[in-house]
This record gives sequence, C-alpha cells and structure tokens, in this order.
Amino acid sequence: MRIEVVTTIPQVFEPFTKFGVVGRAIQKEIVKFKTIDLREYTHDAHRTTDDYAYGTGIGMVMKVEPVFEMFDDYISKFPRPWVVYPSPQGEKFDQEKAKELAQREDVMFLCGRYEGLDERIMTIVDEEISIGDFVVSGAEYVTMVFIDAIARMIPNVVGKRESVIDDSFYNDLLDYAHYTRPMEYRGMKVPEILRSGDHAKIGKYLLKDALKRTIQKRPDLFLKHDLTLEEKAALVELFKEMLKKC
Repeated sequence: MRIEVVTTIPQVFEPFTKFGVVGRAIQKEIVKFKTIDLREYTHDAHRTTDDYAYGTGIGMVMKVEPVFEMFDDYISKFPRPWVVYPSPQGEKFDQEKAKELAQREDVMFLCGRYEGLDERIMTIVDEEISIGDFVVSGAEYVTMVFIDAIARMIPNVVGKRESVIDDSFYNDLLDYAHYTRPMEYRGMKVPEILRSGDHAKIGKYLLKDALKRTIQKRPDLFLKHDLTLEEKAALVELFKEMLKKC
C-alpha cells in the first residue's frame, strides 16, 4: 500500500515513521510512505501556502494553486490516489473505515491548517474523515492516528493476526481485560481461570468479559452488534452468573 501525506511541515512525521507499528511496516516495505512538502509547489520567496479569506478577512486559508500543482505532478507519475481530507466536517473515523482504507492501493492525506482549504480544492478530494467533534491546529497529528489504525489492518503489519482481531472495535466489541505477571499484586490476583491452561474455558471467559465490558462501557456498540450463536450462548451464561450473585 502507498500512503502520501501532503503537508507544510513534513518534519513532524520523521519520528512517527521510524518507530512502532508504522515504522516496522515501512521498514518491511509493506507500506510505502512519503511526505510531500506543499511548499515545494510555491513560487514566492516566502514559500507561501496560505492567504487571507475572501469576504471576512478572518483567518488564513490554504491556497489552491500549490495543491493543484502538487496533485498534477503526482498523477503525472503515478495512478490517481484516493484523496482524504481530515476535517471535523467529515464522516467519523472508526475501525470499519480503517479496514476500508487499508484495502486501497494508494491513499493521499491532505493536511489542512489555519481555517482549512480553499473550497475549490475539494474537487480533488474523495472523502473527508473526522477524528471527532473538536478542532486542532493542523491535521498532521490526526493523520498519524488514521495511518496507525489503517496500517494495523494491513496483513503482516502486526506480528500476530489474533492481536488485531482481539482489538477493541474490530468486531464491534470492546477488548477483554488483560493481565501479566506478577500473578498477585497488592492483594489483586489475576483471575484463576486465565492460569488454568484450559484454552476452551479461557476463550469462553474472555468472550464473556468482552461482552460485559461492551455492555457496561459502550452500550451503543453492543446494541448495533449482530450476535453470533457463540456470543448468544456466552451472554446467557453471563446473565446466569449475574443472577447467582443477586
């Protein structure tokens, strides 16, 4: 998969692309990552990429010419990428969107700053996606979050596929609780069943824990989740256990 990020501050991506899951994906050449410095497509001494807004004069707006020149240059060398504009006005980003974008051959993120993009740039944008109902100074850090979530969905990027499948939201359920050594700390013990070695029972316990945590913390997710037969059976057991404690 190819990922390009169009930005006026490509330096902020240097540590991001050297470490962690994304760094390993790039090192293994599973992901081909490139930043495109928008200032390379300016023609003035100050390498200007923004200007005052028409009408109000309030705030600065990303100029149309550098973006179009960058895009023309890119598609003269490569097939047209899928262009994403991170924006609070876009569709809310979630696990399904990460999976969908991970299946594309080439995704280009346009990082806006200031008041956003000149609206004419939207003619080359394929979709807007949002990280949430709040505003940040620039889209670079938001884009890093998107890329990390997308990279995890690409086969062979994460060492164990089970790690991805067990992640919260992968199947519309939150992740179950995790423990590591020591077995006991300040009177708090790791659940005995996790130390039993009985993988069938452990699997059922973890499924019930994931269902319980989703109901408690994100009932909206639980209500839209299509339960499998295995999950229905686990839910019945969970209710029986809760009734015994009443």
